[in-house]
Amino acid sequence: MTTSRPEQAPPGLRVGGYELLTRLGEGGMGVVHLARKPGGERVALKVLRPHIVGDDEARRRLAREVNSLGRIRNRRVAEIVDADPWGDIPFVATRYVPGLSLHDHVHEEGPLTGPDLVWTASCLAEALAAVHEVGVLHRDVKPSNVLMEGRTPILIDFGLARVADDPKLTHTGWLLGTPGYLAPEILYGDDATAASDVHSWAATVAFAGTGRPPFGRGPSVAVMDRVRRGEHDLTDLDPVLRPALEEALDPDPARRPSLPELRAWLDRLLPATPGQPSQHRSDHRAEPFTMPMAVASLAPAADTTEVVDRRVEPAGGDRWRGEDEAFTAPAAVGREPWTEPSPRSTRVLHDDGATGPTETIRDPGHGEAMPWDPPPPRTGGLERFRRGVLVVAGAAVAGAGVAVAPYVTIALLVVVTWLLRSGSLAGSAAGARRQLRGTRWYDAPQLLLATPWHAVAAVPGVLLLVTWSLGLAAAGALLCFAAGLSLTTSLGVVGLVLALAMWWGPGSSRLRGPVQRVSHPLAARGVPWFLATLVLLAAATGLAATATSDGTIWAPARDRPLADVSLPSWL
Repeated sequence: MTTSRPEQAPPGLRVGGYELLTRLGEGGMGVVHLARKPGGERVALKVLRPHIVGDDEARRRLAREVNSLGRIRNRRVAEIVDADPWGDIPFVATRYVPGLSLHDHVHEEGPLTGPDLVWTASCLAEALAAVHEVGVLHRDVKPSNVLMEGRTPILIDFGLARVADDPKLTHTGWLLGTPGYLAPEILYGDDATAASDVHSWAATVAFAGTGRPPFGRGPSVAVMDRVRRGEHDLTDLDPVLRPALEEALDPDPARRPSLPELRAWLDRLLPATPGQPSQHRSDHRAEPFTMPMAVASLAPAADTTEVVDRRVEPAGGDRWRGEDEAFTAPAAVGREPWTEPSPRSTRVLHDDGATGPTETIRDPGHGEAMPWDPPPPRTGGLERFRRGVLVVAGAAVAGAGVAVAPYVTIALLVVVTWLLRSGSLAGSAAGARRQLRGTRWYDAPQLLLATPWHAVAAVPGVLLLVTWSLGLAAAGALLCFAAGLSLTTSLGVVGLVLALAMWWGPGSSRLRGPVQRVSHPLAARGVPWFLATLVLLAAATGLAATATSDGTIWAPARDRPLADVSLPSWL
C-alpha cells in the first residue's frame, strides 16, 4: 500500500455511516481512510476501487472472504470490525492502531538480529498459519503489510486476498502484488498456494534481517526475473535462519518447507521466557484475543503493491516460462518431514562462500529431522555485562568532560554523533548500490562525492537526538539542584545523563552501530575488555580531578550561565 502525507478529508464525507477523517494511503485495491462512527472508535476503512469490486460475482467473493476472515482469532493478525460488500461504496473496516511498519522499523532501528529476528519470523509464521486455517491465502506478505507493535509483528492488509484473484485481472495477463515479494509461480501464471505465502514470508523475514529486499531493487522486470531464477542475496543474514530461508525461497514450491515445519523448527529456537513464549501449541486457538490489531501502516513507494504485466519479457529474449524450465505449483503443500536437504537449483547473489557443517536437529517429541544449522551460542550474561560496563565507562568520560568544559564537550559530542550518523548513512547507501548492481571500480569516488549529501541528510536525525537528550539532561540538572549538589558534581551528572540519552535515544542506532563494531569485539574477551575499561575509567578520573582542582572552564563563554544571579552558598 502506498502512502502519502495524510490529507484531511472534506468535512461531512461519509461511507457506510463512517465519517472519513484522514486519508492514510492507497494501494492497488483501494484507498484507506481513518474513519469513525459518531461516538465510536476510530477504524481504518479501506474503500475498494471500482475495477476490484465491480460486479455481483466480485461482491459475493468479497462477502465470502470477509466471512472467513471474521473467524480468525489470533493476536498476530488484524481484526475486521465491519464490512459492506453490497453497498454503493463497498468497504472493509479494521481496527486502527498507529504504528511503524516493519519496513519503517528496520529503516529507523536497523535490521533485526538474534532473538528479535527469530521472534519476528515465528510470529509471522503463526499469523500466516491462522489465516490459512480459515481457507484464505494472504497473497501480499511484505514488510509494509507487517505492523510492529513494540517488538511483536502484526500481519495486516489481508482482507482482500481472494478478491485480488479476480479472473478479470489474472486471466488477462495482469496480477496484483509487489515485485520482489511475489512467489515465482505467480509470475508464471499459476494459482497461488500456501507455498506462495511461505515464499513471501521468507522474503519478508530476509528483509527484516538484512535491511534490504532479498531480490534487490531496480525495474520491476529485473526484480521479477531474479525471483523467477531464485537469485537472492542473503549475505549478512543471521546464520541461524539463513538455511531455512534459502529453503523457503526455492523457485520450486514443492521444495519449500510447509508452515507447520517452519513453526516447529522456529519454536525450538525461541527462548523459553515469559516475554517471548513459544507460539506453536496445539491449543493456540484458545488463546485470548487481547492484543491490539492494526491495518494502516506508512509504507514507502519502493514497497508498493503494483499492477504488474506478466506478459512483459526480460531483455535478451528470455521468456518468463521456457519449455525446459516450466513447473506446476501443487494444489497443496504437505511434504513429509525432511530426512536430508532437498536438492535445489537456487543461485545466490554475492555469496561469501562461507559454509560449515550442517547438523541434523531432531525433535525428541516428534522425531522430525531438520537439516538446518543449529543456532550459534547466544551472547552470555558475562559478555552482556562487559558491554554495559563499557557503555557506562564511556558515558562517565563524557560526564567528566562536561564537568571540565561543558560547552566544548557538548559540542564535541554533537559533532561526533553527526559524523557517525553521516558515515552510517553513506555506508548504507553504498551497500544498497552494491546490492543493486554489484561492485564497481568507481564505488569509492562515488562515496566520496556523495559524502556532502549524507552529511546534510544526517542533520535532522542529529537535531532530534540532541534535542531529546538535552531535555533529559536539563531534567537531571533540576534534580541535582533540588538535591543540593555542588556545581561540579551537577555538571558531571548532566554529562552522564546526556551521554546515555544520546546512546539510547530516538534514531541512535546509527550512532551505536559504528561504536559497537569496536566495543563488542573488546567485550568478547576478558583482557582487551579490562584494558579498555581501565583506560576509560582512568580518563574519567583524570578529567574529574581536573574539574575539582582547577574548576570548570566555560570557554568560549567568559563565565557560567546566570553568573549574575545570586545562588545558595553550597554552589
